[in-house]
Amino acid sequence: MAPLLQTAINLGVATALGAAIGLERQWRQRMAGLRTNTLVAIGAATFVIFASLIPGEGSPTRVAAQVVSGIGFLGAGIIFREGLNVTGLNTAATLWCSAAVGVLAGEGLASHAALATAFVIFANLGMRPLVRLINRQPVEQADIDTHYRVRVVCRSPDEAHIRTVLLQAASASQLSLRRLESIDVESSNRVEVTAQLTTHERSSAVLEQIVGRLSLEPTVSAASWSAEAIAE
Repeated sequence: MAPLLQTAINLGVATALGAAIGLERQWRQRMAGLRTNTLVAIGAATFVIFASLIPGEGSPTRVAAQVVSGIGFLGAGIIFREGLNVTGLNTAATLWCSAAVGVLAGEGLASHAALATAFVIFANLGMRPLVRLINRQPVEQADIDTHYRVRVVCRSPDEAHIRTVLLQAASASQLSLRRLESIDVESSNRVEVTAQLTTHERSSAVLEQIVGRLSLEPTVSAASWSAEAIAE
C-alpha cells in the first residue's frame, strides 16, 4: 500500500475514534469536547506517522513518549480547584486517552485503537451508574479524613484554661489534635486560641458541642469552628 494512502487511512481512523471519544464529552458539555479530542488524536497520530516515514533514529515509540509528556501539559490546563472541589480531572484523563488512541491509529493498529476507544467510552459512560451509587453512600460511613479548625477568643489570663478545655474535649470525642496555637489580639487584653482537629468521619455535632461548651466560659468572647478540607 502506498505510504500516502496508508497515512490517509491511519489519520482517518484517528479522526473517527477521537471524534467518538469527544462526542461523549461534547454531549455532557465538558470543557474539552468533540473537536479537542479529535484534534488530540489526529496530532498524536501525525507525530507517530512522521516518525515512521523519516528514516533514522526517530522511532514511533520515542515519539509516543513525547506525545504523553505533551498531553500532560495540555491536560494540566483544564484542571481547576474550586474550594474543596477539583474539576477537569476526567476531561484531562480523556484527552490523555485520546492521544493514546491516536498513537495506535498512527501506527496502523486500527483494531487496537478501536478497542482502546471502546474502553475509554465505557469508562466515561458505563461507570457512571457505579459512581452515582458510591456517591450516595452517607458521608458518615465513608472512609475519609475530615479536618476542622476551632477558634476561640478569650482573655489573656485564661488562655491556659481554654487550651486545657480544648485538649480535654478533643480527647473525649476521639478527635486527633494536629495543632494548637495562641495569637495575641492587637490592642486588647485578649488572645485567639486555634486548634486543628482531624477525624475519620463527619463530626459536625461533636464540634458544635465543643464550641457550645467553650461559649459557656465567662471569659470567652467568640468561639467558632469550620471544616478545613476533605481528602481520601
